[in-house]
Amino acid sequence: MARVSLAALSLALVLGWAPGADATVLFTTLSGAAEVPPNASLGTGNARVGIDPATHQMHVIIDFSGLTGLTTASHIHCCTANPLDITQTAGVATVTPTFPGFPLGVHAGSYDQTFDMSLAASYNPAFITANNNSVAQAEAVLFAGLLAGKAYLNIHTDFAPRGEIRGFLVPEPGTMVLFVAGLLGMVTIGWRRRLQQPVRARIS
Repeated sequence: MARVSLAALSLALVLGWAPGADATVLFTTLSGAAEVPPNASLGTGNARVGIDPATHQMHVIIDFSGLTGLTTASHIHCCTANPLDITQTAGVATVTPTFPGFPLGVHAGSYDQTFDMSLAASYNPAFITANNNSVAQAEAVLFAGLLAGKAYLNIHTDFAPRGEIRGFLVPEPGTMVLFVAGLLGMVTIGWRRRLQQPVRARIS
């Protein structure tokens, strides 16, 4: 039976997401230089996307700041022809015109939402149409595109209507994961040592 990866489990403990056995966590940094065409935005951001085909969940977390314009939308685009080719673009795959509840009209903010990807409401209708009008196929194509590095997340603003900052999603680099994993390891070792200590009778 497949097990949740250490990266997925550790990140889940920090983010409060309960992944299933087939969960994968992806990460990206967002910048204007990665947009097409590139722009001079000083805005920065990062995003983490957890996907779980067994439970059909997709967990999206975004933090951004310093945008030149005011936010108008954010979503995931998929799927480009070549993995991680930052000169390529693709249509919007997730719900349009923007992620529900995404902060609009701001230069900085954060977002945390879990989607049920078995529902048509989680997608751009055009993405479902392009996948034989099948939500199940749309989910399979999106998840495969994410895993293959053919999907990117971006934030649109009135400064850059086509997108002010974006980034291709790739496996979580592990900086925070290693920290959490190390912390968990320390706790585990501590408990094991306590359990291995002989029980001493109390002398009164």
